[in-house]
Amino acid sequence: MKNSELLQGTLDMLILRVLSRGDSHGWGIADRIKSVSKDVLSIGEGSLYPALYRMETRGWIKSRWGQSENNRKAKFYSLTKLGEDQLETEAEAWRQLSGAIGSVMRHA
Repeated sequence: MKNSELLQGTLDMLILRVLSRGDSHGWGIADRIKSVSKDVLSIGEGSLYPALYRMETRGWIKSRWGQSENNRKAKFYSLTKLGEDQLETEAEAWRQLSGAIGSVMRHA
């Protein structure tokens, strides 16, 4: 499933969830989402970096420059308190939405 097929707002929630485990650079975030989803979700740079920029502007994440695992300069992102709160809000909305969809699929 390509990122364009993700429900509106889902990408932000996935990025926040990955960052709740610790700091990561952009490629690491995308790779973690792809890995955990067993290659079902693939986030392209054209969606990932605008989302990271938007989330940083909103104060949900912050960034710093550092060295990646292969000694390249990379921007590392981390979750802020505001981002933790946003993750909880989005996760609760997701639980409600996925429960409602599941109910319709089982009983309609």
